[in-house]
Amino acid sequence: MECVQDSAICLGREGRNMKAKAWLICLVVSLGLPLAAAAQARDGGQGHAAVPAVGGNQIRGDYVELRTADVYTGPCFANGEVRLTGHDAVLAWRIASGSWGNVPLDGLSIVAAVRANATLGDSYSPTIAAKSVLIVDERATQAQRAALIHFAQTQTRGLLDDVLAVEAAPIRFAVDEGGQHGFVTLEAGNLAKITTRALTSKDHLCGNEEVFYPPLAANLDHAMPAVAREGFYRGNHLGGTWKEAERRGAFVGSFAF
Repeated sequence: MECVQDSAICLGREGRNMKAKAWLICLVVSLGLPLAAAAQARDGGQGHAAVPAVGGNQIRGDYVELRTADVYTGPCFANGEVRLTGHDAVLAWRIASGSWGNVPLDGLSIVAAVRANATLGDSYSPTIAAKSVLIVDERATQAQRAALIHFAQTQTRGLLDDVLAVEAAPIRFAVDEGGQHGFVTLEAGNLAKITTRALTSKDHLCGNEEVFYPPLAANLDHAMPAVAREGFYRGNHLGGTWKEAERRGAFVGSFAF
């Protein structure tokens, strides 16, 4: 794993926040991407509407997400967790093929670690302030890193607007391992990891479970809840680390548009 030092955005303090945002704006403008993305970075993520799609996009791939609260659960469990947990998440996209803003992204991945001030997805806390760290595929060029960042931000309705740091790391994203549907492994260097399995009858604890919280990403053509066998975030920028095991807090899915 390496920090993106050449981009001057390895942030450890709030004082460097504006420098990171200015860098993102410069990359967006240099690539000819919509200025809405730059405006969101400049304004500290106050706007929460997704940025319109960029011309030259035809993209498909896989998605995985892990939250620190159950997403497949019943009201009894959800009410016991709301406001107490579920403030953290890891989201990841693997581009199987396609481009964004006419930048080819075939085979590349991006991961986002998020920490919010309330339970993510809580309908009674519609205004949720969140900070994020983005982990880009170390194989990506500078232009591809900028396109990956813009792609992730447009899929998350403002959730990734306040970026504290961008890091580069080797990313492994494997889907349906061993031919088993719902079994996904994500590894982003030593910073983040998610391994999932499909739900079974043993995961129905109260009998009235449902998808209580929808995925944090938009534009998925398929998403299903799963059990996180293991998951963690171990970075330095979000004010803490966390880990989960055997939690019904994951989604696995795909996108194509």
